[in-house]
Formats: sequence, C-alpha cells, structure tokens
Amino acid sequence: MKKNIFLLSCFILAGSSLMAQVGYEWKTASSGGYTYKYVTNDPTKSRFYTLQNGLTVILSENTKEPSIEFRMAVRAGSNTDPRNATGLAHYLEHLLFKGTDRFGTLDYAKEKPLLDKIEGLYEKYHATTDPAERKEIYAQIDKTSGEASNYSIANEYDKMMKSIGGQSTNAHTWYEETVYNEDLPANAADKFLALQAERFRNPVFRIFHTELEAVYEEKNRGLDNDSWKISEKMNDLLYPTHNYGQQTTIGTIEHLKNPSLVEIRKYYNKYYVPDNMAVILSGDFKADEMIKKVDQSFSYMKAKPLELYTPAAEKPLTKIQTADINGPSAEAVRIGYRGYAENTKESMMLDLISSILANGKAGLMDINLNKQQKVLNAGAGYQQMKDYGTFLLVAQPKQGQSLDQAKQLLLDQVTLLKKGDFEESLIKATVANSKLSLLESFDKNDFRVEAVTNEFILNRATKWDKSLRNPDDMAKISKKEVVDFANKFFKDNYVVILKHKGEDKSIQKVDKPAITPVKTNTNETSVFTKNLLATPSKPIEARFLDYQKDLNFGKAGIADVVTVQNKENSIFNLTYRFDMGAWNSKLTPYAAKYLTFLSTDKYSAEEISKQFYNIACNYSFTVKNDVCTIEISGLQENFDQAVNLVEHVFANCKANEEALKEMKSSILKSRENTKLNKAAILSGLMSYAQYGPKNPTNFVLSNEEVQQLTSAQLLDILHHINSVKHSINYYGPETIDIFTKNIEKVHVLPKVFTEATPAQQFVYTDNKDNQVYFANYDMVQSEIRWIRNNGAYDPSQAAKINLFNSYFGGGMGSIVFQTIRESKALAYSTYAYYSAPDKKEKDNSMVAYVGSQADKMTDAVGAMNELLNVLPESEKNFQSSRSNSLNSLETSRITKNAIINHYYADQRLGLDHDSRIDEYKGLQPLTFSDIKAFHTSQVANKPYNYCIVASDKKVKIQDMEKFGKLNTLTLEQIFGY
Repeated sequence: MKKNIFLLSCFILAGSSLMAQVGYEWKTASSGGYTYKYVTNDPTKSRFYTLQNGLTVILSENTKEPSIEFRMAVRAGSNTDPRNATGLAHYLEHLLFKGTDRFGTLDYAKEKPLLDKIEGLYEKYHATTDPAERKEIYAQIDKTSGEASNYSIANEYDKMMKSIGGQSTNAHTWYEETVYNEDLPANAADKFLALQAERFRNPVFRIFHTELEAVYEEKNRGLDNDSWKISEKMNDLLYPTHNYGQQTTIGTIEHLKNPSLVEIRKYYNKYYVPDNMAVILSGDFKADEMIKKVDQSFSYMKAKPLELYTPAAEKPLTKIQTADINGPSAEAVRIGYRGYAENTKESMMLDLISSILANGKAGLMDINLNKQQKVLNAGAGYQQMKDYGTFLLVAQPKQGQSLDQAKQLLLDQVTLLKKGDFEESLIKATVANSKLSLLESFDKNDFRVEAVTNEFILNRATKWDKSLRNPDDMAKISKKEVVDFANKFFKDNYVVILKHKGEDKSIQKVDKPAITPVKTNTNETSVFTKNLLATPSKPIEARFLDYQKDLNFGKAGIADVVTVQNKENSIFNLTYRFDMGAWNSKLTPYAAKYLTFLSTDKYSAEEISKQFYNIACNYSFTVKNDVCTIEISGLQENFDQAVNLVEHVFANCKANEEALKEMKSSILKSRENTKLNKAAILSGLMSYAQYGPKNPTNFVLSNEEVQQLTSAQLLDILHHINSVKHSINYYGPETIDIFTKNIEKVHVLPKVFTEATPAQQFVYTDNKDNQVYFANYDMVQSEIRWIRNNGAYDPSQAAKINLFNSYFGGGMGSIVFQTIRESKALAYSTYAYYSAPDKKEKDNSMVAYVGSQADKMTDAVGAMNELLNVLPESEKNFQSSRSNSLNSLETSRITKNAIINHYYADQRLGLDHDSRIDEYKGLQPLTFSDIKAFHTSQVANKPYNYCIVASDKKVKIQDMEKFGKLNTLTLEQIFGY
C-alpha cells in the first residue's frame, strides 16, 4: 500500500502557525526512571526516547478519547530491496501478519520441518529456468503447503487484534519505509504490547504460496492502474540511478515469480533491528507508565550493525524528457522536476511554491486555469522523500484540447512565477491557512503518529525542532527570494508524461499458478492466544449522546438552529442545511458548479477566492441526492467577514455567459472521462441492478439538456436558495444566544419558506432470479460485485447487522477474507456486508465484492456464492467479532461538529435518540445462532445481481451466463448520456 505523500508536508505547514514566532528548542528531561527529549512548544507534546538497545520510542499523550493509535516504523522499503529481488520488503510486510513459532500455529515442532522443506523448494524453484521442471517443483510446493496448513492457524494475528478491540489493522511499504499500524482501545494496551513484541520476535513465514498469489493480484491491479504506470515512468526518468526510479515497491514480474524465503529472512535480520525501528504511540495513556511497558516488551531486541541504502548522487538533469503512456482511462499530462533532500531550505521553497501555484483557492493555477476553465483541472504538489523530492504539475485537458496544449498552459504558470506575476500576500496567506489546519488536526491521534513517523523515517527525528519552525521560516521568505529561486530551479530539466487513451500492448500479466486451497483452521487457537486473551482488561464505559443535553436548540427567524459550543479553540463551522437536492432538481448540481466561476457587482470570481484564502476560511456549496448544504468554516475572528461574503455572493452573483459556455464543455468532457473510469462504471452497474433503467446514476440532464442550460435557470436557484426550507447549524466558540443574534443580522431569511419540488422516487428492482450486468473494459483484472435488495429498513436489526458484518465480511479476520484470499488465493481484495440505508424510507441491501484475475473469475464467484449460501461456523471468530463490535461502541466518542451530523443522521432514520444506544444493548445478548438465523433468512439461497466489469477478451460470455441472465449494458445505458 502506498502512503499519503502529502500528509506530512501539510503537517509541517500547520506545525507552528498557531504559535508563530515562539521558540522550538530541544530539551532533556527525566521522569518515571527514563530520560527523554522534547521540543518546547510542540503541539503534540511528543517525548522522544531511545532505549538501551537503540529502539526509538515516541509517545504523545492525548486523553480526549479512550483509544491509542500505534505505528511500528521500520526504515526499510523498496530502496533497500536487493537489486535481484525487488518487491522483497513488500513481501515481508505481508508475512509479518502470519505469526511466530508461538502463535499462528497448532504445533510448531511438526510444522517447522514442512516449512523448511517449502523454503528449500522455493530455493530450487528460484534457481530453475526450465518451465517443465518449475511446474513440477511448484506442484511439490503446493502439496507441501497443504500439509503444512494442517498445523497453521490463518489470520490468528488479526483475530487477536479483533478480540482486543483493534479497529484498523494494516501496513504499507514505500521507498524508505515499512510501517505497521493499529488503532486500539486504551484498556487493551498491555495485551497489545505483548502481541506486538511477540510478532516481531521471531516471525514465521507460513502460508506463503497463497500470500504470494495475493501479491501477484496486487501487481496485476497495478497494471490496470494508469496513474500507477505514470508514476513509475516518471520516477524512472527523474531518477536514472537512484532506487526511487529503478526499483518499484511491488517489484518486477520476474522477481515476483522467483521469490526466495532465504533472502526474505536475511532482509528481516538485516533491517528489522532496534536501531532501525520506532514504536510510536499517541492516545489515552500516561507516558511514564507506557515507556516502562514498551521497554519491558521490546527489551529482547538486540542492537546490530546497520548499513542503510547510501546512493550515489544523481547527475543534474539537463534536458526535457518526454514519455507516452497508453491505457483505457482519460488523457492527462504530468510534468515532474527533481527536487531536494528533506529538511533543506530548497525543499521548503518548493513546498511554498507548490501553494503559490495551486492551493485550491488563490494559486496561479486556481485563478488562471481552473477558475477560467482553460483546462478540465490542474494542480501542483511537492512529494518529499529522504534523498530527493519530486515537484509535480498535473492537468487534464478540456474538450478539444491536446495534451501538448494542456502541458503548455502548465508551463505558462511556471513562467508567470518566474516573472514574479503573483501577489506577495500569497506567502502570508499560505501560512495563515495552516493555522486552521493545525486546529482541526492536532487532537487526532492518527495525525500525530503519522507526523512523527515521517520524521523518524526521513532520519530527521533529531530535527523535529526545525520541522516545527519551518512555517515561521517560510513566512519570512520574500517574493524576491521565491522569484530568484524559481528562475534557478525551473529550467529545461523536467520530465513530461503524456497519458493517452489507448491500448497498452506492453502489459504482461502475472499468470495464475495452480493452487490447492489450504486449511485455515479457523476454529483453532494457539496457547499464546488463549493466554493473551485470558488476561482481564479494565472495562471502558460506553458514552452515548443525549441530544437534549449535548445540543442547543433555538430559532433564527423561521429557521431552526442547532449548535454545539466549541470550548477548546477558535474554530467555527457554520452549515445551512437545505431540504432539497439533486433528486428535487436536476439543475441544482449545475448551479453549484456555475457559482465557482461567477463574479458579483463588487468582486470578481478571482477576488472572491483570494479573499477567502487571505482570511483562512473555506466555503462550499454541496449538493447531494436529497439535501444540499452551504458550509462555512474558519477562525471565529473572521466569522462576520466570511459569512457576509458568502451571503453577498449568493445574493449578488451575476451571469457569465462565457463561463457557462466553458462549463458546459467541461461537463461534457468530464462525462467522457467518467465513461473511461472502471470504478464509476462498476458503481453505475450497481445502481442499474438495484433500481433498473431509471436509477440515481443516470438521473441527470442529457447532453442536449446540458447544452440548453441558461444562466437565468441557474441564477434563479442561487439567488433564492435562502428561501428554501433549511436549518442553521453551528459549531463554534459562541453560545447559542450570541450566535442566534449574530446570524440573524447577516443571514437573510424569508417570512415563509418555499417548499422544494418533491424528490424523484426510484423503485427498487424485484430480485426474483439471478441477473448479470456486464460492462466491457480493457483490463487485466475482473471486478465483480453482488447486490441484492433486501427489504425495508428495520432499526431493530442494527445490532445483528453490525455483528454479522464483522464476522462475515469485515476485515482480514473475517470468514470471507480467510476463505477467498487466505485459503484459496482467489483475490487480493474481497469483502461482503449487509448494508442498512441512511434513510428510513430506503431498503436494506446485501453487497459482496471480489477483485480477481480474469482467469480466476469463475472460481472466485463460486467461492463467494458458497459463503453466501452456507455460513461457516467458528465460535472463536464469533466471540472476537462480538467483542470487537462492543469495543468499537464503548470506545467511540462523537464530539464537536460530528454531534450535529450524527443528530441529523439519526433523524433521517426516524430516531430521536443516539442510535448507538439501541445497537449496544442489542449486541450484548446475541449468539452465533442469531447470526446464523440472520444469514439464513436474509442472505442464503437468494437470487443476486452480479455486476461485472472486465475485458470480453479475458472473460468468457458463457461463464457469465452460468451466473444468471446476462445483460450487457452500454455506457449510455449506465450513465444516461
């Protein structure tokens, strides 16, 4: 899995804007018998420890919720893969979920000889080139793996995490890192640390050949991802010697086909050493107690000599390089420049420049390209790695525009930058906007751990003070410095990737080997697990909302007002919630889009965007199916200015016929691109299957109707939006009395609300027999979803649905995942869930999914159908699922603006109280027989709609016809245009 490359640059930007011009200095302190370092005025109050064995521990206390976010960070990724075994770090990431000699096994003494034999066979397989011999060796691997599975317990790690209340088991591998992450209840810390310590003590590489097949699937999914191919080619040209460009995280097909368990073990022993690892925790704990527990848990780790990847310096790029990529998705252009090492002045400059070019509101690209609709969309960003960074310019061409024309428009913005054709206030505004980002993010545990994880991975944990100081330093940069730097940096030294719509004839699929399903021993438990789970935990008391106490209700004119007072900081969030949406009027979404291009009698569209950016406030007009919202957020000190500006814009926006003409063209082009998006196609198939030819996906204006849109139609909606019935919702520092008085002054309301046109009603299809809905798409994989309408919503079923989903198809410990991926190796991604609607008038539905290689489609469908019809019984899995569901409710805390959102969500379901109260009570008495009865009555032996997106060159029509009556849909049938 690829990490979010922009998160930490946003963090660094946010890090000190709230406390501008304060000191960030390293200090040393001792407490609880341990010495640690910290940085003064650090918003996360992180403590940096180094244990005697060299292990880094970073702790950040945050008691707002009874939960803890965890990262185990390892400075080992694709950069450190051997050149002859790329993808090895990623393989290892998968195998760190398989257990040790103490868990994941029924009898390690009997299992080990078989695992040793498998390891030897893979070495032989690795060294053999003759196809017939390789096939024979693989057959032995398959046979021996089946024998070894008599002693293995699949996904026991995930079952333990589920039992102790873990909510987000996952991991990712990238260039410089492999990071394992968890989210757990605070009362499970002791059990959790015992499990993590054991997990990394002596990992055993079991159930390997089915997991290897999952990695093959992941590779093939990448081959279907045009964006992935663009990135790979970009890196190859920007970094001709560095592993950023010469080794991909997933690895080459040749290396994937020839894995070596011996090499994987060597890699683990070399890089998974305490000097190269960090335990990072943020949440509800006392640091003095937690550091002692972490030390005791990981003291077995021994320091070892460490040699990390030390690349030779790249030679300067001195020419423009262009490459073409073909694929079924929409056209795009990407321009890349090679940047600088982490935590350098040059990288800070590029971070700043990326915001000057594109910040979503007032950057050069925002104003000159997006606002003026000169391209379909454009943006810029800076990706920071350890040794270098990549500066990117991206665009999608509009209707009738060539890739070269879009490329030139991007380069024109760079030229404007180099000429200094931008306002110096952009620099100050960029830093000011970070204040809002900080206030919104720093109380979140996951944000905290991600921030310091990145510091550790980039070898700059000792530079945390400098990272925190970065925004203050950025604020001091002058326009002249930016211009001078831009003229030195942006030369004819870039890479251009032109993404064309067309067949990629270079794709080589990883072929499917013959795999016999292995045993998962779902009902078995190791001694380690029994002992771990037997340890008692201090209960956490569930806390639910009392809407009468947690919300303030009032009136502003004829509008209902609902507020929550923010007593923590100066953030506000104001929402006007209208009882209308796209199902009431097809025109409303187009009016919202039109608004972004409109001027008023006082301000141009560009000036409006700049004003919001300069006061660090945001506003949006969002149109959903049956509701729409105007949302304004920012700092309370700018409340009046922001709200007055929004009210002015809606009341006084005026026609712009040229903008409307361009918008129509952009809509038509976007529609063409949507038809090239396989995810959108699959979603459209689901809608068609659920509602028939007249459904929410194709309930849109036709292309002809788009062309006939008038400014008068759209302005009528915008100018009179406040007359439509709506409520006013506020989360902010003001009391309801003060807020109500203030909002009445600025928000103009009518004496009587206008009722919206009744919403379009869609009729659910009657699932009397199996139907197949197929859309042809040029791809390696096949995407299959099952959908069945399952009758009217019933709030009394909420607890059963929660528990059924956890047991049956949610997460790596679920029945679906263990069977289809772990045992049978039929898919990389698979899940199933019973879906309750978001409104009481809607139906329930049963949904399942498998994304598999096209040549596995029939087997994958058969495997899922078997599970839909016959529910495997595992009392231990059931108990861990039940415990997890209860833990999730006990530790969840709905706070701040989310209280208001939850209130409206429950209202839509016809409830006047927190729905979690009923769900929690309903969960406690449930037994497996209840879940089995639910499966029998709601899921098993029912007709289903199969929605399939695949290439008709790779799947057989006759195979799909075995599932049900085949309906091959055109893209016009799916999308309505």
